[in-house]
Amino acid sequence: MTMTVTMKALLSGAMLMALATTAQAACGIEKGSIRILGNDFPAIQAVTAAAATCRSDTVQFKVNLTQDHESLAVAALKANPAEYTSQIVASSSILPLLNDGLIRPLDDYVAKDGAGLKKTQLITINGKVMAVAFMANAQHLFYREDILKAAGVEPPKTYEEVLAAAKAIKDKGLVKYPFGGTYKAGWDLGEEFVNMYIGMGGTFFKEGSAEPAINNEKGVAALEMMKALSAYMNPDYLTFDSNALQAEFEAGNVAMANFWGSRAGAVTDGEGSKPEITGNIKFAAAPTVAGGTIPATTLWWDGFTLATNISDDDAAATFKALASGVTKEVANANTDKAVWLADGFNPGPLAQGTLESANAGALPYPMEPYMGLMHTALGNGLAEFMQGKEDAAKALSDVEATYSAAAQAAGFLK
Repeated sequence: MTMTVTMKALLSGAMLMALATTAQAACGIEKGSIRILGNDFPAIQAVTAAAATCRSDTVQFKVNLTQDHESLAVAALKANPAEYTSQIVASSSILPLLNDGLIRPLDDYVAKDGAGLKKTQLITINGKVMAVAFMANAQHLFYREDILKAAGVEPPKTYEEVLAAAKAIKDKGLVKYPFGGTYKAGWDLGEEFVNMYIGMGGTFFKEGSAEPAINNEKGVAALEMMKALSAYMNPDYLTFDSNALQAEFEAGNVAMANFWGSRAGAVTDGEGSKPEITGNIKFAAAPTVAGGTIPATTLWWDGFTLATNISDDDAAATFKALASGVTKEVANANTDKAVWLADGFNPGPLAQGTLESANAGALPYPMEPYMGLMHTALGNGLAEFMQGKEDAAKALSDVEATYSAAAQAAGFLK
């Protein structure tokens, strides 16, 4: 599989904006059924709300935004007709759909209804456009400026400095659990390892093959840093996803976290929190680790796809509706929700952490077709290490074995 559009291409320019969107004032859809599945966070809520204005007496509209979208997608799109006409995907969640042939090429739809789209917006795989990206995302440092000042520490630039800052905060009794993370067992925990391991300079597979390559000194060091951070987290950290961590910030229960840029608006909008909390939440690039020079995070894009097992009328209607949901007008009406990739988007301070991480050299999430299997094995196989039930080398060995079995079943390994 060849991914010909890279995140660096998507994030080029002074504001790292390289995309354009259609500028249709009206949807121009005569008939069709639009059924969208996606993750549930503010940026996607804004996109689907705009797309929903295409609903009419002859155009049906249904949307299901849920944290469980990845576990639902394959079965839902395998049905014929598919339960959804589109899944809104990210850099990793597109992989299972590609592997199973569940999404269709978009070249014809772009040619007909995408005159305003730039080439760099088109996620092109093996010469075919398979998704249209509309936002960039990355986990980066969120911190409470007032608490760090009270502890006498500067905003940390490395994870070693994060540990020192967390100790200072805890020793002064400022916050009981100074550090937070999205360490929920499963996908979130796997992503935390991906970030840390990449920051360590690790690679996931032997060069030119699908053979795993994580059980090494860098893999062990990544796990040991994650374990060290967990000492400053809520003891229930293995249940914390993005919604839970957002609530912790809003309640004033954490002082630092490497959190998704797409949540910056939600944690500072004042809803469910107090001005003395939200007014002191600041953003910076993700920390480096172990003397590394790049942030320990990954750059992501989010975009929309079209299902294979749907009618051409439904596919055309869905493309038009979603294209109308990612214009510069939608972006600039929702500047606090994402680092939008629409031409003409004016980024504000909430985009700072994502942009600083990208400018500091953060790498894109790995796009090998078997990376999804590795991510799943990591998410399911690291909790016992985090709980102190096995050592790092054993955990990584188990992950490699689980991944290898899945990769053999999928035909990636012999």
